[in-house]
Amino acid sequence: MNAALWRNPVAIGIAALVLVIIAAATFAVVPETRQAVVYRFGQPIRVINASTAGQQQIGTGASEAGLIARVPFLDRITWVDKRVLDLDLENTQVLSTDQLRLNVDAFARFRVVNPRLMLATAGSEEGVANQLRPLFGSTLRNELGKVPFTALLSPERGEVMDSIQTGLDRRARQYGVEIVDVRIKEAELPEGTPLESALRRMQTARQQEAITITAEGQRQAQVVRADADARAAGIYAQSFGKDASFYDFYRAMQSYRRTFNADGGEEKGSTTFLLSPNNSYLREFEGRER
Repeated sequence: MNAALWRNPVAIGIAALVLVIIAAATFAVVPETRQAVVYRFGQPIRVINASTAGQQQIGTGASEAGLIARVPFLDRITWVDKRVLDLDLENTQVLSTDQLRLNVDAFARFRVVNPRLMLATAGSEEGVANQLRPLFGSTLRNELGKVPFTALLSPERGEVMDSIQTGLDRRARQYGVEIVDVRIKEAELPEGTPLESALRRMQTARQQEAITITAEGQRQAQVVRADADARAAGIYAQSFGKDASFYDFYRAMQSYRRTFNADGGEEKGSTTFLLSPNNSYLREFEGRER
């Protein structure tokens, strides 16, 4: 009887099909890029190849990827992506602390670190992205509302993005995900009258700042010039006190050089001087009495 059964090709095919079905229900291959949540009677009992918070990339740390076994027809596997996923946020209206309305495009990158919680609260990766998008928008508005528009054009931009990432990560943990990065792609003023008004305010502020800097520079220059003049006057006075006759001689030589163009300048005077030999201006040419 048994020998006849095994000689029947239909029976052999049915038996092979049953074995294949049992093997497919018992064994599964977990990819490196996915997490497997095993359910039994509708309740999650274990997570295979789970991602951990702070993990930099796939392949670091312990991995359970590969062939696994489960109870056939009782255990059900739900797959959750282990890779870093993107969340885009476009054309978000933000009011900065200097009362400028901005159109901001940003994106965040997140990873599922608690797949059981994620499946229970959001249902899937797409569902958690839909849950995170409004949280991302509100966190973005809250953090950018604390800084002026110019902060997005300066090195403070990195600190602002870190604050947004920290705030969003704190709120995203309720869905079993970790925010690994936040970046602002564009932050622009809306076109039309608001943009022109903002540009005029910025131009006026820069002009006032330039006037203040110029005035401060002029004040400092006057202080330096006055200090230099005071030092020069002190040096002249000290020199005159030591040798008054030499000081008079030195000043007369300077006057002669400029008057008679003795310093070799390009411009030569055309005025003729007629002076008496006894003129006091030429007394230094007569020599000094010993």
